[in-house]
Amino acid sequence: METLTLNDGNSIPVIGFGVFMIPNNGPAYQAVRTALDVGYRHIDTAAAYLNEEDVGKAVRDSGVPRDQIFITSKLWISDLSYEGAKRGIARSLRKLGTDYMDLYLIHQPYGDIPGAWSAMEEAKSKGILRSIGVSNMSPAIYSRFVPLLSVKPAVNQVEFNPTFLQKPLRQMMEKDGVVTEAWYPLGHGDAALLSSPVVTRLAQKYGKDAGQIIIRFEIQEGVIPLPKSSTPARIQSNLDVFDFKLSEDEMTTLRSLDTGKGKHDPDTPGLGDTLRNAFIIED
Repeated sequence: METLTLNDGNSIPVIGFGVFMIPNNGPAYQAVRTALDVGYRHIDTAAAYLNEEDVGKAVRDSGVPRDQIFITSKLWISDLSYEGAKRGIARSLRKLGTDYMDLYLIHQPYGDIPGAWSAMEEAKSKGILRSIGVSNMSPAIYSRFVPLLSVKPAVNQVEFNPTFLQKPLRQMMEKDGVVTEAWYPLGHGDAALLSSPVVTRLAQKYGKDAGQIIIRFEIQEGVIPLPKSSTPARIQSNLDVFDFKLSEDEMTTLRSLDTGKGKHDPDTPGLGDTLRNAFIIED
């Protein structure tokens, strides 16, 4: 599996397998087992996904050595404080059944970010967290908080696909060496994107499907896509993107699909309170 080097010197696989909205107690376990069996080595979960137990069990049962699997989890808003982050880290470690996480993110940036970040820095210094980062930080949120942090985030996981390239945000992050991770890397099944003549023409040329063209574009763009699926054939095909390379002209053409707009606006007033009440994390 190809990797990128993060700004803290750690390596991260260039594609990950996401498990958002895949239920615990069976479905998430089977999806992660399938992903690991076909070659994924990067699994992205979160406390709010409520499936860390299945992810951890699938990793243990896979037969793949733990040090060859990159596991990410995330701190939910209800634990976004110094003491809360220590609680959240311990809870995720327990549910995953591991003694460290490769990457741990502030899931939604609403609350005591500096306090939570301090606890995450302490956990990183102890080796409990190998890398730390943030998620869903818009340019406005990023510019407000990241300059206050003594240790810069390794990644910012945000909505990203060819129709929403996050150009202003990525320009800001580049100065700090922060890598972009992409949720909704396929536009959440956006039919207009998947059936775009630009995409379908390239799919025909390379003998690939539309999703594979988009994922390959994102990898070449230096972004880490996190495609999600419960379908074994789709899990496999989303990884089958390393036997071809898009030309620079083709990359430019795909970049032309950018609208500068996504489906999620982190700057929406009251969004933090809405999200805080949407997921209840139990010990």
